[in-house]
Amino acid sequence: MLYIIRHGKTDWNLKYKLQGKTDIPLNEMGRQMAMEAGERYKDVHFDICYCSPLTRARETAELLLKGRDIPVIFDDRLSEMGFGIYEGTENVFEKPECPVRELFFNPSGYKAVGGAESLDELLKRTGDFLEEIAYPLVIGGKDVLIVGHGAMNSAIIGHVWQKPLDKFWETGIENCKLITLM
Repeated sequence: MLYIIRHGKTDWNLKYKLQGKTDIPLNEMGRQMAMEAGERYKDVHFDICYCSPLTRARETAELLLKGRDIPVIFDDRLSEMGFGIYEGTENVFEKPECPVRELFFNPSGYKAVGGAESLDELLKRTGDFLEEIAYPLVIGGKDVLIVGHGAMNSAIIGHVWQKPLDKFWETGIENCKLITLM
């Protein structure tokens, strides 16, 4: 089986700030969410966990898997999508002048500017991770957990479920909610 989960809440989540690759830790609410998820999913079997190296994902994995003998391996390909100079921008949904807004309303029309990562780049690195790491493990009978982020998790889901770009956000990536992919 292949599972995916998004990190717990951060202060930037509460302020609707684009986090991207900015390394923001969990806040107390996020830590509590991760611990509760650990209890909620304690009976779900995982052989191995692959995790974004960003602190908010690392903390989530540690709290979620606390007391379980499950190796956690960090992989840069699971980092959140980079938003370049727009990281830290608040309320991007309400700012038509912000180019990153397009990503959320029209993913297929999104153009990365200002040092941001393109969707093609995100899809390439997440696809490579699936092909090189996750799929071979699952085919070999392993239960794999991925701990990541909103856009990165959406990219993984899109690959596995073969979603077109216009359905990129369709699944909804709630904090600390486990999704079974296959």
